Order: sequence, then C-alpha cells, then structure tokens
Amino acid sequence: VGLAAIQGARIAGARKIIAVDMFEGKLAMAKRLGATDTVDASSSDPVDEIRKITGGGVDYSFEAIGLKKAAEQAFNSLKAGGTATVIGMIPVGQKVEIDGYMFLTERKLQGSNMGSNRFRIDMPKYIDFYLQGRLNLDDMISQRRKLEDVNDAFRAMKAGEVARTVLMFN
Repeated sequence: VGLAAIQGARIAGARKIIAVDMFEGKLAMAKRLGATDTVDASSSDPVDEIRKITGGGVDYSFEAIGLKKAAEQAFNSLKAGGTATVIGMIPVGQKVEIDGYMFLTERKLQGSNMGSNRFRIDMPKYIDFYLQGRLNLDDMISQRRKLEDVNDAFRAMKAGEVARTVLMFN
C-alpha cells in the first residue's frame, strides 16, 4: 500500500516524496517507484529525519502499515496545516495518541477505507495510468507463488523480504 501511495504522490505531481521503512530492499524499491528521499526507520527517528529533509515537516503524510507508532509519527512529521492519512488497519481497540496542542496549528489526522476510492470513477483512471506507463504495478510484484505456498508468502511479507506476492491458482 505504501508503494502505491508513493506512485500516487508521483502521479499527482509531488516534488518531494519521502519513503520510510525498516527494510533496505523496500526503500530501494520506493526510490525506483518515485520516492525522492528515503528514511531507514531501523536506524534513526523518522520524524527527526523528515523534519531535516524538509526543513520543518511535510504537507501530507501517509501511514500504510497499520501501526499505532507509525500513525503517530505520520502526524508528528507534519508542518502546520498538514494532513496525515492513516491507510493501514490499526488493531481494533488500540488508541493513537496525539498531543492536543498540535491541533492548534491546524494539523489534521484522517482515516481512509479502501483508498477512499470511488470505484466507478477511479478504476478507469487507474487502468489508464497503468496502460500509459504512469502507474507501475508490474515492478511491485516481488514473486509469484502457488496457493499451497501461502504460509511461506505470509512469512516473507512479515519479514520484509517482498513488496507483493501474487498467489497463482493454477
């Protein structure tokens, strides 16, 4: 989902696109798909790094992995007036903590369900973007596996070894 968000930002004309991840391979793929900068969250504080790269924060941030900490970091990386969108599914019952004073600078935190897409309007656009070569879906597929390999595919995903695995039914 994060790699798709990077491509969406590129297609929308974002000048600076910062990818944050803990896996070097995913950061390299993010660069290939449109990220202008990367932050390795396994070795530094992403909020501090984003503030250094931008000189104070971003207009838009996206949390795509469903972690409370990542959602808080996405919000805290905003500059005044910015918007953080939580795309990932944070576990039910888990609370995201935000310092109340941050809202005085008109920062916004919002959620998204299924990319907030309008299927009949957006899907034809996405197909056109793909056919025009503007949306690179093919390179997001790290591997193709048989259905019986689903457990190993989940293990590889959780270990950060792959971006996307496509399960084949034949």
